[in-house]
Amino acid sequence: MSDGQVADRIGTADATGPDVARTSLAGRDAAGPGLAGPGVKADEVVVLDFGSQYSQLIARRVRELNVYSELLPFDTPWSEIAARKPKGVILSGGPASVYEDGSPHPDPAIWASGVPLLGICYGLHLMAQGLGGEVISFERKEFGPAVVSVTDQDRLFAGLEPEQPVWMSHGDSIARLPDGFRSTAHTGSTPFAAVADPDRRLYGIQFHPEVVHTQNGRQILRNFVLDIAGARPMWTPANFIASNVESIRRRVDEHSRATGSDGQVLCALSGGVDSAVAATLVHRAVGDRLICVHVDHGMMRKNETELLQTAFEQLGVRFIVVNARDRFLAKLAGVIDPEQKRRIIGNEFIRVFEEEAAKLGEIAFLTQGTLYPDVIESATSDMEKSASKIKTHHNVGGLPDDIAFQLIEPLRYLFKDEVRAVGTELGLPDSMVYRQPFPGPGLAIRIIGEVTAERLDTLREADWIVIDEIKAAGMYREVWQSFAILTPLRSVGVMGDGRTYSNVVAIRAVTSEDAMTADWAKLPYELLGRISSRIVNEVPGVNRVVYDISSKPPATIEWE
Repeated sequence: MSDGQVADRIGTADATGPDVARTSLAGRDAAGPGLAGPGVKADEVVVLDFGSQYSQLIARRVRELNVYSELLPFDTPWSEIAARKPKGVILSGGPASVYEDGSPHPDPAIWASGVPLLGICYGLHLMAQGLGGEVISFERKEFGPAVVSVTDQDRLFAGLEPEQPVWMSHGDSIARLPDGFRSTAHTGSTPFAAVADPDRRLYGIQFHPEVVHTQNGRQILRNFVLDIAGARPMWTPANFIASNVESIRRRVDEHSRATGSDGQVLCALSGGVDSAVAATLVHRAVGDRLICVHVDHGMMRKNETELLQTAFEQLGVRFIVVNARDRFLAKLAGVIDPEQKRRIIGNEFIRVFEEEAAKLGEIAFLTQGTLYPDVIESATSDMEKSASKIKTHHNVGGLPDDIAFQLIEPLRYLFKDEVRAVGTELGLPDSMVYRQPFPGPGLAIRIIGEVTAERLDTLREADWIVIDEIKAAGMYREVWQSFAILTPLRSVGVMGDGRTYSNVVAIRAVTSEDAMTADWAKLPYELLGRISSRIVNEVPGVNRVVYDISSKPPATIEWE
């Protein structure tokens, strides 16, 4: 195994500072990636994904440098990559060994492309083998922290000290370098911890610069992206908004002229920051032609629909509330499988929108707040070759095949912190921009087992208490998500000197940067005590509260 699973499990992104969070942006025009402003092609660095579950961390790191980066399947033809005119290409890690039959390899044309390349771990082994070197299973494997000794101050290590703390995760190593390469760093176990062929701008490193445990990993990537590849930092919130407003307006206007329609656009407004930012962005592009539709499926948080309607009416956006509670509950009756719940909800959302569209006239477009992690975790067609499906997101894999709308998804290639930066630039209030994420299927996937009106009421009240107490403690912005889960368990308890046999509620609170990895939040015991006491005393039918201390991975943030 070349690039072990350990690095994937440890590869948590470190906290992005406030300056980076407000300026690091990435996005994709409807006709293709790479617009940094109206009519301006942004520089791009492509990341080829060879199966590491967290290859997207590399793309995130590049985006933090204000350079657009996108994850592509490992076997993307070079002609398609070249058409993007990338300034550089990064080859990710992966769990395979390059010498194994069936192991993933890139289009061989990449080696003679003349584009600067950086191979990371498995990507380094691919480069070595592809250019005539040799890779073997090494006796002295390295997993975990290590210190790399830089022996050649080449451009990749510019500005860094000779001894560098890094994170290693490999069982394979280079036995022989290709012609033209030289070793630039080593460890006690690995003579080729970093290699370079500066004349061809080919670089490789055995360690993982994308993870927080590599102390200067960000600087190493900066040296490659900005210096060696020469990419210009052009991705900012203002440029992202300008390019997407123009492309959305152009797309809708062209369809309107071609069909003679009035160019109305629906927006699926859930109440979370993603759909709110998407709606505001599209509203800037098409104005009053945008109609926001909020489907109240009965699985929202307490007072969610009322608060959302007030907020968007104040923004001057056309807003319609559809009460579909009974309809969704009927569809979910008897369903306990979480994937089936997601598919049912995704399908029913579209059917409701189609019916609303029929009432409003000819509407061809539907706006969604789909994000890049949704796409990656659902492993849709553009990612399925290199990433295993973790769960189906209702707005990605849960959509019906015969959808009647053209989708407008301006945030499809953004991470959550990038969405928040766009929302701030658009002028949305912090109370909306920094709301904790809420899943599209709502409380349905926080109820383990069948979804009923009674169980929804129980969970809604418990969830309200969790948020209320965390806000009162001043910790709402410190945690990524905090919520309650209604388990299928009942337990014996004592209330008023009598025996009870009631529901068990679990509390989940995590810290994260983008939801791709997460750690359980170390909430103060006093806070947990208040939450537990209030739930047991204020929510009928609950006599026990437990706290989830699982990180992601191996768990996910949501229970379903």
